[in-house]
Amino acid sequence: MASDNPDTASSQVCEILPEKVDIEPFTMVIFGGSGDLSKRKLLPTLYHLCHDQNLPDDFAVIGVASTERSDEEYREIVKEAIREFGEEPVQRECWEKFRKNLFYISGGFDDENTYRSLSLRLEEVTKPTGKGTREIIYYMAVPPRFLPAIFERLSFCNLCRGVFNARIIVEKPFGQDRASAADLNSLIAKSFNEDQIYRIDHYLGKETVQNILFFRFANSIFEPLWNRRYIDHIQITVAEDIGIENRAAFYENAGVVRDIVQNHMMQLLALVAMEPPIGFEADYIRNEKVKVYGTIRSMNEEYIDKFTVRGQYDAGRINGQDVAGYRNEKNISPDSNTPTFFAGKFYIDNWRWAGVPFYLRTGKRLKKRLTEISIHFRQPPLRLFSSKCEIREPNLLVLGVQPHEEIVLHIGVKHPGIGNQLYPVNMDFNYERDLQGDVHFPLPYERLLLDCMKGDRTLFARQDGIEAMWSVVDPIIERWENTRAPEFPDYSAGTWGPEKANELIQSEGRRWRIL
Repeated sequence: MASDNPDTASSQVCEILPEKVDIEPFTMVIFGGSGDLSKRKLLPTLYHLCHDQNLPDDFAVIGVASTERSDEEYREIVKEAIREFGEEPVQRECWEKFRKNLFYISGGFDDENTYRSLSLRLEEVTKPTGKGTREIIYYMAVPPRFLPAIFERLSFCNLCRGVFNARIIVEKPFGQDRASAADLNSLIAKSFNEDQIYRIDHYLGKETVQNILFFRFANSIFEPLWNRRYIDHIQITVAEDIGIENRAAFYENAGVVRDIVQNHMMQLLALVAMEPPIGFEADYIRNEKVKVYGTIRSMNEEYIDKFTVRGQYDAGRINGQDVAGYRNEKNISPDSNTPTFFAGKFYIDNWRWAGVPFYLRTGKRLKKRLTEISIHFRQPPLRLFSSKCEIREPNLLVLGVQPHEEIVLHIGVKHPGIGNQLYPVNMDFNYERDLQGDVHFPLPYERLLLDCMKGDRTLFARQDGIEAMWSVVDPIIERWENTRAPEFPDYSAGTWGPEKANELIQSEGRRWRIL
């Protein structure tokens, strides 16, 4: 409760009431409804939303897959997936409510009979909203090769427009390069309008990623400093300690740039670098992000060779266990040229960021799982204070995404005593530790699915943004695929990548924050 005493105005605490999620009746059709993504992420998240009473009474989930099975058999598969991958145990009352809304259709994605069965089932289970519309969400939890057949037959059976108010969620990858991304969009556009398309990047569902915008634009003490005058450089690290797991075929075709840099890292870079939007609405925010991509300095072969680093992991130790090198993973060629590590220096050639380097680093089998953005401010112009530390740290702002969602500000203070020694300390905020009360941290897919149900496209990528991100990385991919890396493998699993990544940043007197 806010105090009426003006003397305590500066310490007022705003009571945050739980937000009421008002979702209209809907039906979600999951193509690939019994696949890995569905079992690990989508179905447990939907159950979690039902458990938290965020779903309406009238909803339905229809899984579509090729294996022949009944509704009841599908419900048992879903129940087992929730037990294995869900956030909470299966509760009898909640499960009974959820299971009665689960249905299954078996058939090939290129078989018109599948879509006739789907049309009949939609007529049967879909309930109208208060406005009389029938809301349908199609989720493409399938490899990209199945998309043309699905789009074509949905359109042929009049399941995209008209009777149903349809939306479609498409998972990455959105193409293999800019040209294929444009082709994919043309394909989707034959069946769906742009405002029906939700291109999902689960990174944008993370609370700290969303908080970048709030932190920047709701705190007046930082925005005046957020430019080339006060910031020396910015680092973005997305590190994974896992290998490729069971994704050999995908990863051999994708590599680290397509898998992480083109989407996750470009999104993080844009959120840090974008100009203030005129409002917190989907297209206002996405407009500013697209402007950032358009001002990233283009790279020719000379620039790529000098300011980017590729790597591939060798055998090593992760968390005390021996792990194989990339070329010794199952179904990987013994002379594979696929990079599993990327480091690069980017420039954004606009008024705010002219001359400020953005260092991006990501990779598989690195020392630990970590995603963070660090803003490195310039050193004070005069060295007024003594310090026994050989390395004098400038002010540093860290936005931690995973494993800890936190914001940390590094500052210098006087060390106690009769001398005048500068000493570095941290001012930090941790979501889980510092937020008071019973705070709910939504899972990434939870927030994104709810936004799609509400029709909010703020956290989803727009087609011009997708193509702009590909335009940034396409020259790197082309250069690397056309020139072999004779030194592969060039870093041991459990390290922070090849030594060349350190040389890249140290050549200008800087160093990676995490080593």
